[in-house]
Amino acid sequence: MHHLKQTCPDARIAQLALVLGLACCAWNAGRLVADEVAGSEPPRQPNIVILFADDLGYGELTCQGNPEIPTPHIDSISDHGVRFTSGYVAGPNCSPSRAGLLTGRTPTRFGYEFNPTGARNEEPGFGLPPEEITLAEALHDAGYTTGLIGKWHQGGSAKYHPFRHGFDEFFGFTHEGHYFVPPPYHGVTTMLRRRTLPGGGQGRWVGKKGLIYSTHMGYDEPDYDANNPIVRGGQPVEEREYLTDALTREATDFIRRHDDKPFLLYLAYNAVHSPLQGADAYMQKFAHIQDIHRRIFAAMLANMDDSVGAVMAQLRKSGLEENTLVFFLSDNGGPTRELTSSNLPLRGSKGQMYEGGIRVPFMVQWKGKLPAGKVYEKPVSALDIFATASSIAGAKIPRQVEGVNLLPYLTGKESGRPHETLFWRQGGKTALRHGDWKLVRMGGRRQSSTAPWELYDLSKDLSEKHNLAASHPEQLAELKAIWEKMNGEMSDPLF
Repeated sequence: MHHLKQTCPDARIAQLALVLGLACCAWNAGRLVADEVAGSEPPRQPNIVILFADDLGYGELTCQGNPEIPTPHIDSISDHGVRFTSGYVAGPNCSPSRAGLLTGRTPTRFGYEFNPTGARNEEPGFGLPPEEITLAEALHDAGYTTGLIGKWHQGGSAKYHPFRHGFDEFFGFTHEGHYFVPPPYHGVTTMLRRRTLPGGGQGRWVGKKGLIYSTHMGYDEPDYDANNPIVRGGQPVEEREYLTDALTREATDFIRRHDDKPFLLYLAYNAVHSPLQGADAYMQKFAHIQDIHRRIFAAMLANMDDSVGAVMAQLRKSGLEENTLVFFLSDNGGPTRELTSSNLPLRGSKGQMYEGGIRVPFMVQWKGKLPAGKVYEKPVSALDIFATASSIAGAKIPRQVEGVNLLPYLTGKESGRPHETLFWRQGGKTALRHGDWKLVRMGGRRQSSTAPWELYDLSKDLSEKHNLAASHPEQLAELKAIWEKMNGEMSDPLF
């Protein structure tokens, strides 16, 4: 029979005391480490919100001088921040402009020159090149949660999905446009472009059931919704709300879900882009506007303004207003004939290289960090959003980024111009701003355009009424030489 070794009670008590003592020391050490980590936690990185309107003209907002359609919520960003009177985008239409904003680069440098529409959105090779580094990628790698809500228009095939360009979340669509309400168009007044009116003829046909046809553009409404569903992530969803309201819902929910960590919210509205669809409540609000075309536009803009108000209200509710940098701008000038857009006092509209196509409503707010109610007149660019946001986030800025951090200029630490020279090209349509001089050529799609060069002094002629090419040959030659040098740095078009 084996005898088990017995341990005396005093020894067991001593062992137990030793174990408990070690555990207590370990717990206290862990608590000290935890307290040390908590005490040394760095300040939270600022949130970044980009509110990107679609086809909004320079002269439409109240803060831009047009009282016809009140825009108090968008104006509040100007009131509490800085409004740029010379704010430019990277292209005169949707897709190149967005490519410039997302990469901080002149899109023509990497071949993103033209604007894919319709089925071309899904063709191979039509999209933002995967090797381009986006703001979403830069901020994601700096610890940010990144979300895109709304319009993408940087390629509709899997290779170019927002998830593959740095976004953690995506709710929206990938093509150039989308109906705000699909057929049968309940709850809205809808105005569609047609080649011919019911019964034949041209002009405008106003039906009795909320549908209007117009031949003023000479072609049919594009097939925006063809193979272009609203998706959450990568899966189609059935969306029943008016699309601006749906995007607002998703944006405020994104802020609520991520208000405990730094985030990038890129809210890319499809308002006020066609198709023209005004929700009933807003149509009633603007019943005094006799022209139904203009009334629908007013309804769409006011709806978007309320969306901006809801986003700003959620930032306040989450206690983030003073730790959030908010940009508001449009992707290009407004298409006047199509939407009734005003780009006044600028010349031209969407698709053109005159100021009305590339100079847009543009403002930024960061309460407590930027002056309130400031008007900044020196040229700035949508390219600057990348550098500005990355600088305050502590993110790595790729060396190829052309934009600059605007904060030193807006706070007075820097007194010069953020940009001395800006370049645009879209085939034979091209422009260069150098100082206050503007070089323009409005040719066709081919770069070998024979269209004449135009020259304007923007310091004296904001509306580009007086072409000085003939009377100022030396200035023309200087700007053409700068243009030739920069044009030589650009890539051939990808598509």
